[in-house]
Amino acid sequence: MAEPQTAPVVNVDPANLALRGDKIVKRFGAVTALDGVSLTLGKGEILGILGDNGAGKSTLVKILTGFHQQTTGTLHVHGEETLLKSVDHARALGIECVYQDLALANSLSIYHNMFLNREIVRRGPGRVLRLVDHKQMRERAAQLLEDIGVHVPSVDLPVERLSGGQRQAIAVARAVHSNAKILLLDEPLAAMGAREAALIIDLVMRLKEKGGLSIIMIMHNYAQTLDIADRIMLMQRGRVTYEQRSANTSVAELMDIVRREYRAMRATTAQ
Repeated sequence: MAEPQTAPVVNVDPANLALRGDKIVKRFGAVTALDGVSLTLGKGEILGILGDNGAGKSTLVKILTGFHQQTTGTLHVHGEETLLKSVDHARALGIECVYQDLALANSLSIYHNMFLNREIVRRGPGRVLRLVDHKQMRERAAQLLEDIGVHVPSVDLPVERLSGGQRQAIAVARAVHSNAKILLLDEPLAAMGAREAALIIDLVMRLKEKGGLSIIMIMHNYAQTLDIADRIMLMQRGRVTYEQRSANTSVAELMDIVRREYRAMRATTAQ
């Protein structure tokens, strides 16, 4: 059975690091959710994190977004050791996450969702009154979507009228608009057909090409992940059991590692 990882298997140039985690452990009472996880994320890199349910992926995401704090271990963000104290703290450092539920207000328009809780205001009558600047929000939302290649009939459309892929694209665009430097995507292709998945894959690749944005994708589809990510990290039972550049591995190799770990776990349980 694989030993707990103590250091990243694939090194990234320290001068090019956006994020580094060293020996991250997270315990919830007697349960150890993460057992010595180390990772690196380069500037402009896409890292795919694979693993079944219970592997620790969601716990790792919550630590990287400030929702949880690690029990032991360290995080370095943009070269500085940092304890992420809250989601707002992480956002202030340029870390944004798009979760599976997307956190969109379906009854509101696309442009309202793009600026939700970040509305642009202008001076109204008198010195104190401020009014929401709908015109500027519409124009900025349309321009941002055009810049990253997201096509919608109108930014006035309510989100509930969009397809699943379009909704995911709007959620990603909103995160990018907030000046994200590190973007975490939690199962962005879950329950999508081939056409919808292709829309999101195309968007992610365009964001990479624009430069400056580092992306972590939490995934379950091995083939899709190898196509998109520069590097993959396989997690099982709270540990990293394999890490490699995507070009140097295959679905067959990953499945073999998963099967070997599963057989070793069953043998240990049976003793």
